[in-house]
Amino acid sequence: MHIVTARFHIAPEHREDFLREIKANASRSVEHEPGCRQFDVCVAPDDAGHVFLYEVYDDRAAFDAHLASAHFQRFDSLTTDWVVSKQVERFERV
Repeated sequence: MHIVTARFHIAPEHREDFLREIKANASRSVEHEPGCRQFDVCVAPDDAGHVFLYEVYDDRAAFDAHLASAHFQRFDSLTTDWVVSKQVERFERV
């Protein structure tokens, strides 16, 4: 299994818009990507602008397919200017 985590810090004026869009992206990923097994969207209890993603894919190819999907491309281009910082890490389940 290929695990992806991402940490975002979102500009305060775009928090609600970002959360709406990332939740829609997560739902589409799980529903329409056969290799996407899990896509959790989490926020810090004291800071909704700190967003953490936990994603599980069958393998690296499934994650690459996610990155190439139309819904991800739309999400990424729409939200780029809303993101103050972003850190992505990839892992393999042992």
